[in-house]
Amino acid sequence: MAHLAVSAIGSDRPGIVAAVTKVLLDRGCNLEDTSMSILRGHFAMMLVVAAPPDLAAADLEQALAGPAADFDLVVAVRAIDDNVPDSPPGETWAVSVHGADRPGIVHRVTAALADGGANVVDLSTRLIGEAANPVYVMVLSVTLPAGADGNALGQRLDELGRELGVDIRLHRAEPDVL
Repeated sequence: MAHLAVSAIGSDRPGIVAAVTKVLLDRGCNLEDTSMSILRGHFAMMLVVAAPPDLAAADLEQALAGPAADFDLVVAVRAIDDNVPDSPPGETWAVSVHGADRPGIVHRVTAALADGGANVVDLSTRLIGEAANPVYVMVLSVTLPAGADGNALGQRLDELGRELGVDIRLHRAEPDVL
């Protein structure tokens, strides 16, 4: 089977997932990895699907034109190179950031993580609280390579948090079911 990446974004409303997955099922595709979320009232999905070898990305994108029009979605499909190696192995750690919102938090935190050898495998952000006084929250899942010093990285993140005026916590992640 070939693998295809499917992305879609549009205003959130019921039925988007059902409509998109119906097209995938009808074309013999199987969902393997997915991420779907509502971001400020917009539904966003990223899917990796196993597809029959004769199904081209352009053909699947054309088949998704119906749901795209029905739900006013922007849809893109592209082939995935199955020879790309998996993300580097490592121990999973969790990072949480919360505090006053300001530009540059994601960049500064992820740059510090990269400098410490961490690979970001998942990242979510939200503004919570009242509009007059929002609180910025970011949650990351990262892997640290064997031999990396999580405690030293945690100390660097603490210093960065003080500089940015946010609280940053790094700790070993508990195993997830998913």
